[in-house]
Order: sequence, then C-alpha cells, then structure tokens
Amino acid sequence: MENTIVFTDTDGMEVELTIIAKTQFNGNTYLLAQDIDDEDDSEEEALAYIMIEKDNDGEDSVYEIVEDDKEIEAVASIFEELLEGEFELVPDEE
Repeated sequence: MENTIVFTDTDGMEVELTIIAKTQFNGNTYLLAQDIDDEDDSEEEALAYIMIEKDNDGEDSVYEIVEDDKEIEAVASIFEELLEGEFELVPDEE
C-alpha cells in the first residue's frame, strides 16, 4: 500500500499505519496516521497517532509518536485545518 508505514510499538510488535496527512511545523515533519487493522474502533472514534520524523543519518525516515501535550494540540489543530473539518482530533484520556 502506497500511503502506509510500519511502526514498531513499545512491545516490539510491528503495526501497519495508514498515513492520513503530513505537515511541517516548527521545522519538523509530522504525520497523522491510523492503524489499518484496528477493528475495535468504530469509524466515528478511530484511534490515530501524531508522529514526528526523526533524523536517521540518511537512512529511511524514522517516526516517533508525539507525547508532549502542547505539541500534540498545536499539530492537531494544523491537521484539523488541513482536513477541513473532516476529522475532529480528541486527545487520548489515559
């Protein structure tokens, strides 16, 4: 699939994510991605991740999930604007 990435989670499991959108903010590249195999979530409340591209010394791009709340809010508002109200991004309440 063309617009996907494979992400290795903290348990070492590989998860294939669909890239919904990509943007630049404060000199960084961010992705909004969703788990393609996430059958537990309804379309109305699907789990998505905001990821930041990290430098990998000329190798393939490496992405990490953004965990800073202020950074998430700033980037989420950009994605909501880019997607013209198609999605509403709500922070995870862990």
